[in-house]
Amino acid sequence: MKLLVIGTGSIGERHLRVFQNLGRCSEISFCEPLPQRRAEIAERYEIPETSAHSDLDTALDHGNYDIAVIATPAPTHIAIGTRLARLGIHQMMEKPLSLSTDGVEEYARIVAEKNLVVAVGYVHRAHPTVSAIHDEIASGSYGKVLGVNISSGQAFAVIRPAYREIYFARPEMGGGAINDMITHMYSVGDWFAGPITRLVTDANRQALEGVSVEDTVHTLSRHAGGAMGVYALNLYQQPNEVLMTVICEHGTLRADYANLRWSWMREPNGEWTHVSVSIPDRDEIYRIQNAAFLDAVEGHGDVLCSLDDAIRTLHVNIASHHSAETSCWENVTR
Repeated sequence: MKLLVIGTGSIGERHLRVFQNLGRCSEISFCEPLPQRRAEIAERYEIPETSAHSDLDTALDHGNYDIAVIATPAPTHIAIGTRLARLGIHQMMEKPLSLSTDGVEEYARIVAEKNLVVAVGYVHRAHPTVSAIHDEIASGSYGKVLGVNISSGQAFAVIRPAYREIYFARPEMGGGAINDMITHMYSVGDWFAGPITRLVTDANRQALEGVSVEDTVHTLSRHAGGAMGVYALNLYQQPNEVLMTVICEHGTLRADYANLRWSWMREPNGEWTHVSVSIPDRDEIYRIQNAAFLDAVEGHGDVLCSLDDAIRTLHVNIASHHSAETSCWENVTR
């Protein structure tokens, strides 16, 4: 398969590296508008100058591609995705799908008409603790999901010291903790407990200096299957951790990123049974996600986050923003 990576910021570069290391693409090209960055990426990954393009028009003029990664700012996703879909190119699109619903249904229609595979980069679904819990729930042995509690936090200013200069500081580019961070947790909650149908969100900037976007989000949710959800995120606490607890009729499941394990308990006041997972580096969950995408393109297996799933989460993001502005419960329209 011939791959085109569109955008080589930190996430685009990661996708390029992961696909290269998977060794399943016969050719890799990329688009990067900044000349110095373009030269650095080409040299670092030994990509010929003829495959390092300044813009999408040039790339499409000089090559035919089977698959593409769209790692550009969120407001551009649908326009680029629609253009590629008309050309019959399968896509790995970074999250969030968009910042509005404009053009989304038309994009989905073309994708379906062309029978294309689209995966959206809600990469937490590839985390081994999350996928293990999803499989346990899907087995039916735990019964109905009754509640989902997801809490996450990190010292964002230390992890991403340039946060003031990148898209994160600009809400019109998909910045802020709702579109950039807690949206991952909404997607996981959807995977565990079914679509979010109603929510109320409180969000604010509590600590991050030099930006006006929210760094704290608290959301209560109701899911289609009847589950109730609690989502909490902040970008300034000292520990970098994600803790997910799923309460079911016949047991409780927990994902603990910091301790690299998932756990289960089947008896009231019982003992946790812990199962360790291996994540050798930060690329690992991207390898899992992107390999699943390639498998789906080749006709076996499914992507971890489908276009339909991502459209639902887009509606959740929009409802979450509205709720934060009005301090009221919002119905999720899809």
